[in-house]
Amino acid sequence: MASELIFRGHDDEGHHMADEYSPKPPKRWLSVTRPIRYVLREQRLVFVLVGIAIATLFFTVIPSSSPPPRSTYINYDKYDPISNPLSHFDSVPARHRYYEPLVTGSMNSGGKIPLGLKRKGLRIVVTGGAGFVGSHLVDRLIERGDSVMVVDNFFTGRKENVMHHFKNPRFELIRHDVVEPLLLEVDQIYHLACPASPVHYKHNPVKTIKTNVVGTLNMLGLAKRVGARFLLTSTSEVYGDPLQHPQVETYWGNVNPIGVRSCYDEGKRTAETLTMDYHRGADVEVRIARIFNTYGPRMCIDDGRVVSNFVAQALRKEPLTVYGDGKQTRSFQYVSDLVEGLMRLMEGEHVGPFNLGNPGEFTMLELAQVVQETIDPNARIEFRPNTEDDPHKRKPDITRAKEQLGWEPKISLRKGLPLMVSDFRQRIFGDHKDDSSTSTVSTA
Repeated sequence: MASELIFRGHDDEGHHMADEYSPKPPKRWLSVTRPIRYVLREQRLVFVLVGIAIATLFFTVIPSSSPPPRSTYINYDKYDPISNPLSHFDSVPARHRYYEPLVTGSMNSGGKIPLGLKRKGLRIVVTGGAGFVGSHLVDRLIERGDSVMVVDNFFTGRKENVMHHFKNPRFELIRHDVVEPLLLEVDQIYHLACPASPVHYKHNPVKTIKTNVVGTLNMLGLAKRVGARFLLTSTSEVYGDPLQHPQVETYWGNVNPIGVRSCYDEGKRTAETLTMDYHRGADVEVRIARIFNTYGPRMCIDDGRVVSNFVAQALRKEPLTVYGDGKQTRSFQYVSDLVEGLMRLMEGEHVGPFNLGNPGEFTMLELAQVVQETIDPNARIEFRPNTEDDPHKRKPDITRAKEQLGWEPKISLRKGLPLMVSDFRQRIFGDHKDDSSTSTVSTA
Protein backbone atom coordinates (compact mmCIF):
# COMPACT_ATOMS: atom_id res chain seq x y z
CA MET A 1 0.00 0.00 0.00
CA ALA A 2 1.55 3.26 -1.16
CA SER A 3 2.46 5.73 1.54
CA GLU A 4 1.36 9.39 1.33
CA LEU A 5 3.70 12.31 2.04
CA ILE A 6 2.01 15.24 3.60
CA PHE A 7 3.81 18.68 3.56
CA ARG A 8 3.17 20.59 6.78
CA GLY A 9 6.00 23.11 6.69
CA HIS A 10 3.78 26.27 6.72
CA ASP A 11 0.81 25.17 8.68
CA ASP A 12 2.18 26.80 11.82
CA GLU A 13 1.23 30.46 11.30
CA GLY A 14 2.63 31.66 14.58
CA HIS A 15 6.07 30.20 13.87
CA HIS A 16 6.17 31.93 10.48
CA MET A 17 5.51 35.41 11.93
CA ALA A 18 8.26 34.96 14.48
CA ASP A 19 10.89 34.47 11.74
CA GLU A 20 10.14 37.87 10.00
CA TYR A 21 12.67 40.85 10.38
CA SER A 22 11.37 44.15 11.79
CA PRO A 23 13.94 47.06 11.99
CA LYS A 24 13.96 49.46 14.93
CA PRO A 25 11.99 52.69 14.38
CA PRO A 26 14.24 55.70 13.49
CA LYS A 27 14.95 58.18 16.24
CA ARG A 28 13.30 61.47 15.25
CA TRP A 29 15.53 63.68 17.37
CA LEU A 30 18.60 62.71 15.31
CA SER A 31 17.39 64.86 12.31
CA VAL A 32 17.49 67.94 14.58
CA THR A 33 20.67 67.32 16.52
CA ARG A 34 22.91 66.37 13.58
CA PRO A 35 22.88 69.88 11.90
CA ILE A 36 23.39 71.54 15.28
CA ARG A 37 26.35 69.32 16.08
CA TYR A 38 27.79 70.05 12.61
CA VAL A 39 27.58 73.83 13.15
CA LEU A 40 29.09 73.68 16.65
CA ARG A 41 31.89 71.36 15.60
CA GLU A 42 35.26 73.05 14.80
CA GLN A 43 33.91 76.56 15.72
CA ARG A 44 31.98 76.97 12.46
CA LEU A 45 29.39 79.20 14.16
CA VAL A 46 32.08 81.62 15.27
CA PHE A 47 33.35 82.06 11.72
CA VAL A 48 29.80 82.72 10.41
CA LEU A 49 29.15 85.40 13.04
CA VAL A 50 32.51 87.09 12.39
CA GLY A 51 31.79 87.18 8.62
CA ILE A 52 28.38 88.77 9.16
CA ALA A 53 29.91 91.40 11.44
CA ILE A 54 32.62 92.30 8.91
CA ALA A 55 30.12 92.62 6.04
CA THR A 56 27.82 94.81 8.14
CA LEU A 57 30.71 97.07 9.13
CA PHE A 58 31.89 97.39 5.50
CA PHE A 59 28.53 98.50 4.05
CA THR A 60 27.54 100.82 6.92
CA VAL A 61 30.79 102.53 7.92
CA ILE A 62 32.63 102.90 4.60
CA PRO A 63 30.85 105.57 2.43
CA SER A 64 30.29 105.13 -1.27
CA SER A 65 32.93 106.91 -3.35
CA SER A 66 30.74 107.30 -6.44
CA PRO A 67 27.53 109.37 -6.82
CA PRO A 68 24.20 107.57 -7.30
CA PRO A 69 23.51 106.42 -10.85
CA ARG A 70 21.29 108.88 -12.61
CA SER A 71 19.52 109.38 -15.90
CA THR A 72 20.51 112.66 -17.50
CA TYR A 73 18.35 115.47 -18.73
CA ILE A 74 19.20 119.02 -19.62
CA ASN A 75 18.13 121.88 -17.40
CA TYR A 76 16.88 124.21 -20.10
CA ASP A 77 16.20 126.90 -17.50
CA LYS A 78 19.96 127.38 -17.11
CA TYR A 79 21.22 126.15 -20.47
CA ASP A 80 20.38 127.33 -23.94
CA PRO A 81 20.76 124.45 -26.45
CA ILE A 82 20.79 126.96 -29.30
CA SER A 83 24.53 127.37 -28.77
CA ASN A 84 25.16 123.71 -29.57
CA PRO A 85 22.05 121.95 -30.82
CA LEU A 86 23.66 118.66 -31.83
CA SER A 87 25.73 118.00 -28.71
CA HIS A 88 23.65 119.09 -25.77
CA PHE A 89 24.74 117.04 -22.82
CA ASP A 90 28.52 117.02 -23.09
CA SER A 91 28.64 120.81 -23.27
CA VAL A 92 26.40 121.39 -20.27
CA PRO A 93 28.32 122.18 -17.05
CA ALA A 94 27.69 119.60 -14.34
CA ARG A 95 26.24 122.21 -12.00
CA HIS A 96 23.61 123.07 -14.64
CA ARG A 97 22.35 119.53 -15.18
CA TYR A 98 19.39 118.10 -13.40
CA TYR A 99 18.76 114.42 -12.89
CA GLU A 100 16.17 111.85 -12.04
CA PRO A 101 17.41 109.01 -9.80
CA LEU A 102 17.49 105.59 -11.40
CA VAL A 103 16.93 103.72 -8.10
CA THR A 104 14.04 104.76 -5.87
CA GLY A 105 12.23 103.53 -2.77
CA SER A 106 13.57 101.83 0.33
CA MET A 107 16.41 100.25 -1.62
CA ASN A 108 18.11 103.64 -1.87
CA SER A 109 16.52 105.49 1.04
CA GLY A 110 19.89 106.26 2.63
CA GLY A 111 21.30 107.90 -0.50
CA LYS A 112 24.10 105.30 -0.76
CA ILE A 113 24.68 102.53 -3.25
CA PRO A 114 27.23 99.71 -3.16
CA LEU A 115 30.67 100.46 -4.56
CA GLY A 116 31.09 99.75 -8.27
CA LEU A 117 27.37 100.03 -9.12
CA LYS A 118 26.90 102.33 -12.12
CA ARG A 119 23.99 103.19 -14.38
CA LYS A 120 23.48 100.39 -16.86
CA GLY A 121 22.99 101.65 -20.38
CA LEU A 122 19.82 100.51 -22.11
CA ARG A 123 19.57 98.71 -25.43
CA ILE A 124 17.28 100.87 -27.52
CA VAL A 125 16.00 100.48 -31.07
CA VAL A 126 14.93 103.56 -33.04
CA THR A 127 12.96 102.77 -36.18
CA GLY A 128 13.38 105.54 -38.72
CA GLY A 129 16.49 106.54 -36.78
CA ALA A 130 18.32 107.83 -39.85
CA GLY A 131 15.59 110.40 -40.52
CA PHE A 132 15.31 114.02 -39.44
CA VAL A 133 13.85 113.59 -35.93
CA GLY A 134 15.20 110.08 -35.42
CA SER A 135 18.84 111.06 -35.93
CA HIS A 136 18.61 113.84 -33.33
CA LEU A 137 17.03 111.37 -30.91
CA VAL A 138 19.86 108.91 -31.55
CA ASP A 139 22.40 111.63 -30.73
CA ARG A 140 20.82 112.23 -27.35
CA LEU A 141 20.53 108.52 -26.50
CA ILE A 142 24.17 107.88 -27.41
CA GLU A 143 25.28 110.86 -25.33
CA ARG A 144 23.31 109.46 -22.39
CA GLY A 145 25.30 106.22 -22.54
CA ASP A 146 22.78 103.87 -24.15
CA SER A 147 23.38 101.34 -26.91
CA VAL A 148 21.29 102.28 -29.94
CA MET A 149 20.21 100.24 -32.93
CA VAL A 150 18.87 102.26 -35.85
CA VAL A 151 16.43 100.47 -38.15
CA ASP A 152 15.76 102.33 -41.41
CA ASN A 153 14.95 101.50 -45.03
CA PHE A 154 16.35 104.89 -46.20
CA PHE A 155 13.23 105.96 -48.04
CA THR A 156 13.44 109.39 -46.40
CA GLY A 157 16.31 108.71 -43.99
CA ARG A 158 19.96 109.42 -44.86
CA LYS A 159 23.11 107.67 -43.74
CA GLU A 160 24.78 111.07 -43.47
CA ASN A 161 22.52 111.84 -40.51
CA VAL A 162 24.05 109.09 -38.37
CA MET A 163 27.44 108.37 -39.95
CA HIS A 164 29.24 110.29 -37.18
CA HIS A 165 28.32 107.34 -34.91
CA PHE A 166 29.72 104.62 -37.17
CA LYS A 167 32.89 104.12 -35.08
CA ASN A 168 30.99 104.04 -31.82
CA PRO A 169 30.73 100.46 -30.47
CA ARG A 170 27.36 101.32 -28.88
CA PHE A 171 25.80 102.15 -32.26
CA GLU A 172 24.39 99.76 -34.86
CA LEU A 173 22.71 100.50 -38.19
CA ILE A 174 20.33 97.96 -39.72
CA ARG A 175 18.90 98.46 -43.20
CA HIS A 176 15.43 97.01 -42.79
CA ASP A 177 11.80 97.78 -43.60
CA VAL A 178 9.57 97.48 -40.54
CA VAL A 179 6.80 96.02 -42.73
CA GLU A 180 8.87 92.83 -42.39
CA PRO A 181 9.25 91.23 -38.92
CA LEU A 182 12.47 91.85 -36.99
CA LEU A 183 13.91 89.93 -34.02
CA LEU A 184 16.04 91.91 -31.57
CA GLU A 185 16.75 91.94 -27.83
CA VAL A 186 16.03 95.48 -26.59
CA ASP A 187 14.76 97.38 -23.56
CA GLN A 188 12.99 100.25 -25.34
CA ILE A 189 11.53 100.86 -28.81
CA TYR A 190 11.10 104.32 -30.29
CA HIS A 191 8.87 103.72 -33.33
CA LEU A 192 9.38 106.66 -35.72
CA ALA A 193 9.40 104.79 -39.04
CA CYS A 194 7.02 106.41 -41.53
CA PRO A 195 7.28 109.14 -44.17
CA ALA A 196 5.96 112.29 -42.54
CA SER A 197 5.70 114.88 -45.30
CA PRO A 198 2.93 115.08 -47.95
CA VAL A 199 5.41 114.75 -50.82
CA HIS A 200 6.73 111.49 -49.44
CA TYR A 201 3.60 109.79 -48.15
CA LYS A 202 1.57 110.72 -51.23
CA HIS A 203 4.31 109.24 -53.42
CA ASN A 204 3.31 105.74 -52.32
CA PRO A 205 0.15 105.84 -50.19
CA VAL A 206 -0.26 102.06 -49.98
CA LYS A 207 3.28 101.69 -48.69
CA THR A 208 2.61 104.50 -46.21
CA ILE A 209 -0.44 102.88 -44.66
CA LYS A 210 1.30 99.48 -44.59
CA THR A 211 4.17 101.08 -42.67
CA ASN A 212 1.72 102.62 -40.21
CA VAL A 213 -0.32 99.45 -39.70
CA VAL A 214 1.83 96.40 -40.45
CA GLY A 215 5.04 98.08 -39.32
CA THR A 216 3.47 99.12 -36.02
CA LEU A 217 2.08 95.59 -35.55
CA ASN A 218 5.55 94.11 -36.06
CA MET A 219 7.20 96.45 -33.57
CA LEU A 220 4.44 95.96 -31.00
CA GLY A 221 4.89 92.22 -31.42
CA LEU A 222 8.61 92.64 -30.76
CA ALA A 223 7.87 94.71 -27.65
CA LYS A 224 5.54 91.98 -26.39
CA ARG A 225 8.04 89.18 -26.99
CA VAL A 226 11.01 90.84 -25.26
CA GLY A 227 9.13 92.90 -22.66
CA ALA A 228 10.32 96.25 -24.06
CA ARG A 229 8.66 99.61 -23.52
CA PHE A 230 7.19 100.94 -26.78
CA LEU A 231 6.80 104.60 -27.82
CA LEU A 232 4.71 105.46 -30.87
CA THR A 233 5.34 108.78 -32.58
CA SER A 234 1.90 109.68 -33.85
CA THR A 235 1.03 113.03 -35.39
CA SER A 236 -1.17 116.09 -35.10
CA GLU A 237 -2.69 114.91 -38.38
CA VAL A 238 -4.91 112.57 -36.35
CA TYR A 239 -7.00 115.68 -35.66
CA GLY A 240 -7.51 116.23 -39.39
CA ASP A 241 -8.99 119.65 -40.21
CA PRO A 242 -9.96 120.34 -36.58
CA LEU A 243 -13.24 121.88 -35.50
CA GLN A 244 -11.75 122.52 -32.05
CA HIS A 245 -9.00 125.07 -31.48
CA PRO A 246 -6.50 124.60 -29.92
CA GLN A 247 -6.48 120.83 -30.08
CA VAL A 248 -6.52 118.82 -26.84
CA GLU A 249 -5.75 115.12 -26.58
CA THR A 250 -9.38 114.26 -25.85
CA TYR A 251 -10.51 115.68 -29.21
CA TRP A 252 -11.33 112.88 -31.66
CA GLY A 253 -10.61 114.82 -34.81
CA ASN A 254 -12.21 115.62 -38.14
CA VAL A 255 -10.50 113.38 -40.69
CA ASN A 256 -11.45 112.52 -44.26
CA PRO A 257 -11.05 108.71 -44.39
CA ILE A 258 -10.87 108.57 -48.20
CA GLY A 259 -8.82 111.68 -48.96
CA VAL A 260 -5.34 111.95 -50.45
CA ARG A 261 -3.84 112.43 -46.98
CA SER A 262 -5.77 109.61 -45.29
CA CYS A 263 -2.98 107.06 -45.87
CA TYR A 264 -1.04 109.05 -43.28
CA ASP A 265 -3.85 110.48 -41.13
CA GLU A 266 -5.88 107.30 -40.80
CA GLY A 267 -2.74 105.18 -40.75
CA LYS A 268 -1.53 106.97 -37.64
CA ARG A 269 -4.97 106.77 -36.05
CA THR A 270 -4.95 103.00 -36.63
CA ALA A 271 -1.41 102.80 -35.21
CA GLU A 272 -2.67 104.48 -32.04
CA THR A 273 -5.53 101.96 -31.88
CA LEU A 274 -3.14 99.03 -32.20
CA THR A 275 -0.85 100.48 -29.55
CA MET A 276 -3.64 100.85 -27.01
CA ASP A 277 -5.02 97.38 -27.82
CA TYR A 278 -1.61 95.82 -27.12
CA HIS A 279 -1.44 97.82 -23.90
CA ARG A 280 -4.88 96.71 -22.70
CA GLY A 281 -4.84 93.17 -24.08
CA ALA A 282 -1.20 92.10 -23.81
CA ASP A 283 0.11 94.32 -20.97
CA VAL A 284 2.70 95.96 -23.21
CA GLU A 285 4.14 99.15 -21.74
CA VAL A 286 3.34 101.84 -24.31
CA ARG A 287 3.65 105.60 -24.76
CA ILE A 288 1.98 107.75 -27.45
CA ALA A 289 3.24 111.14 -28.65
CA ARG A 290 1.33 113.32 -31.11
CA ILE A 291 3.96 115.42 -32.84
CA PHE A 292 3.15 118.85 -34.25
CA ASN A 293 5.16 120.67 -36.94
CA THR A 294 8.87 120.35 -36.23
CA TYR A 295 11.84 121.97 -37.96
CA GLY A 296 15.62 122.06 -37.63
CA PRO A 297 18.89 120.80 -39.15
CA ARG A 298 18.81 117.59 -41.22
CA MET A 299 15.30 118.20 -42.50
CA CYS A 300 14.82 116.85 -46.00
CA ILE A 301 15.22 119.61 -48.57
CA ASP A 302 12.17 120.03 -50.83
CA ASP A 303 10.07 117.62 -48.79
CA GLY A 304 6.91 119.71 -49.22
CA ARG A 305 6.71 120.93 -45.64
CA VAL A 306 6.25 124.64 -45.33
CA VAL A 307 9.35 125.56 -43.30
CA SER A 308 11.78 123.59 -45.46
CA ASN A 309 10.05 124.88 -48.61
CA PHE A 310 10.35 128.52 -47.59
CA VAL A 311 13.98 128.20 -46.44
CA ALA A 312 15.13 126.35 -49.57
CA GLN A 313 13.27 128.76 -51.86
CA ALA A 314 14.68 131.84 -50.15
CA LEU A 315 18.24 130.48 -50.32
CA ARG A 316 17.83 129.69 -54.03
CA LYS A 317 16.36 133.16 -54.72
CA GLU A 318 13.03 131.60 -55.71
CA PRO A 319 9.56 132.93 -54.81
CA LEU A 320 8.10 131.71 -51.52
CA THR A 321 5.07 129.66 -52.53
CA VAL A 322 2.06 130.25 -50.28
CA TYR A 323 -0.91 127.96 -50.88
CA GLY A 324 -4.42 129.38 -50.61
CA ASP A 325 -4.81 132.76 -48.95
CA GLY A 326 -1.93 132.19 -46.54
CA LYS A 327 -4.15 132.51 -43.47
CA GLN A 328 -3.79 128.86 -42.48
CA THR A 329 -2.05 128.60 -39.10
CA ARG A 330 0.63 126.21 -37.88
CA SER A 331 2.77 125.85 -34.76
CA PHE A 332 6.49 125.18 -35.15
CA GLN A 333 8.80 123.54 -32.61
CA TYR A 334 12.55 123.15 -32.82
CA VAL A 335 13.75 119.55 -33.05
CA SER A 336 15.72 119.53 -29.77
CA ASP A 337 12.55 120.50 -27.88
CA LEU A 338 10.73 117.56 -29.44
CA VAL A 339 13.51 115.09 -28.61
CA GLU A 340 13.47 116.23 -25.00
CA GLY A 341 9.71 115.63 -24.89
CA LEU A 342 10.01 112.15 -26.40
CA MET A 343 12.64 111.09 -23.90
CA ARG A 344 10.66 112.42 -20.96
CA LEU A 345 7.60 110.59 -22.20
CA MET A 346 9.50 107.31 -22.58
CA GLU A 347 11.05 107.55 -19.11
CA GLY A 348 7.83 108.73 -17.44
CA GLU A 349 4.90 106.76 -16.08
CA HIS A 350 2.11 108.11 -18.29
CA VAL A 351 0.80 106.40 -21.42
CA GLY A 352 -0.63 109.44 -23.16
CA PRO A 353 -1.38 110.45 -25.81
CA PHE A 354 0.54 113.70 -25.34
CA ASN A 355 0.61 116.68 -27.69
CA LEU A 356 4.26 117.64 -28.28
CA GLY A 357 4.41 120.95 -30.09
CA ASN A 358 4.96 124.66 -29.72
CA PRO A 359 1.72 126.53 -28.97
CA GLY A 360 3.09 129.64 -30.70
CA GLU A 361 0.80 130.05 -33.73
CA PHE A 362 1.82 131.57 -37.10
CA THR A 363 -0.09 132.07 -40.31
CA MET A 364 1.71 131.02 -43.47
CA LEU A 365 2.17 134.69 -44.41
CA GLU A 366 3.72 135.42 -41.01
CA LEU A 367 6.09 132.48 -41.43
CA ALA A 368 7.07 133.75 -44.89
CA GLN A 369 7.86 137.14 -43.37
CA VAL A 370 10.08 135.56 -40.69
CA VAL A 371 11.95 133.68 -43.42
CA GLN A 372 12.36 136.93 -45.34
CA GLU A 373 13.79 138.64 -42.27
CA THR A 374 16.19 135.76 -41.64
CA ILE A 375 17.42 135.06 -45.19
CA ASP A 376 16.43 137.60 -47.84
CA PRO A 377 14.28 140.69 -47.23
CA ASN A 378 13.77 140.97 -50.99
CA ALA A 379 12.29 137.47 -51.38
CA ARG A 380 8.87 137.73 -53.00
CA ILE A 381 5.77 135.71 -52.13
CA GLU A 382 3.82 133.79 -54.76
CA PHE A 383 0.30 132.50 -54.14
CA ARG A 384 -0.88 129.15 -55.48
CA PRO A 385 -4.12 127.12 -55.20
CA ASN A 386 -4.46 125.31 -51.90
CA THR A 387 -3.87 121.56 -51.66
CA GLU A 388 -6.66 119.09 -50.91
CA ASP A 389 -7.58 118.45 -47.23
CA ASP A 390 -5.06 121.03 -46.01
CA PRO A 391 -6.00 121.87 -42.37
CA HIS A 392 -6.93 125.51 -41.77
CA LYS A 393 -5.76 125.68 -38.16
CA ARG A 394 -3.27 123.70 -36.14
CA LYS A 395 -2.23 124.58 -32.59
CA PRO A 396 -1.53 122.16 -29.71
CA ASP A 397 -2.83 122.39 -26.20
CA ILE A 398 0.17 121.15 -24.19
CA THR A 399 -1.36 121.45 -20.71
CA ARG A 400 -1.14 117.69 -20.17
CA ALA A 401 2.55 117.59 -21.18
CA LYS A 402 3.34 120.47 -18.83
CA GLU A 403 1.57 118.89 -15.87
CA GLN A 404 2.52 115.22 -16.29
CA LEU A 405 5.89 115.41 -18.09
CA GLY A 406 7.15 118.77 -16.88
CA TRP A 407 7.84 119.60 -20.53
CA GLU A 408 7.32 122.64 -22.71
CA PRO A 409 9.28 124.00 -25.70
CA LYS A 410 12.01 126.54 -25.00
CA ILE A 411 13.18 127.65 -28.45
CA SER A 412 11.23 130.24 -30.39
CA LEU A 413 10.94 130.26 -34.18
CA ARG A 414 13.17 133.30 -34.51
CA LYS A 415 15.93 131.59 -32.50
CA GLY A 416 15.71 128.17 -34.11
CA LEU A 417 15.23 129.17 -37.74
CA PRO A 418 18.79 130.58 -38.22
CA LEU A 419 20.24 127.20 -37.21
CA MET A 420 18.16 125.44 -39.82
CA VAL A 421 19.11 128.07 -42.42
CA SER A 422 22.80 127.48 -41.70
CA ASP A 423 22.38 123.73 -42.22
CA PHE A 424 20.39 124.19 -45.44
CA ARG A 425 22.89 126.71 -46.82
CA GLN A 426 25.76 124.27 -46.29
CA ARG A 427 23.86 121.38 -47.87
CA ILE A 428 22.57 123.35 -50.87
CA PHE A 429 25.71 125.26 -51.74
CA GLY A 430 28.49 123.39 -49.92
CA ASP A 431 27.86 119.74 -50.72
CA HIS A 432 25.23 118.89 -53.31
CA LYS A 433 25.50 115.19 -52.52
CA ASP A 434 23.71 115.79 -49.22
CA ASP A 435 20.69 117.03 -51.11
CA SER A 436 19.74 113.54 -52.25
CA SER A 437 17.67 112.52 -49.27
CA THR A 438 15.09 110.19 -50.75
CA SER A 439 15.01 106.98 -52.71
CA THR A 440 12.34 105.38 -54.84
CA VAL A 441 10.10 102.80 -53.19
CA SER A 442 8.08 100.39 -55.25
CA THR A 443 4.34 100.12 -54.74
CA ALA A 444 3.52 97.37 -52.27
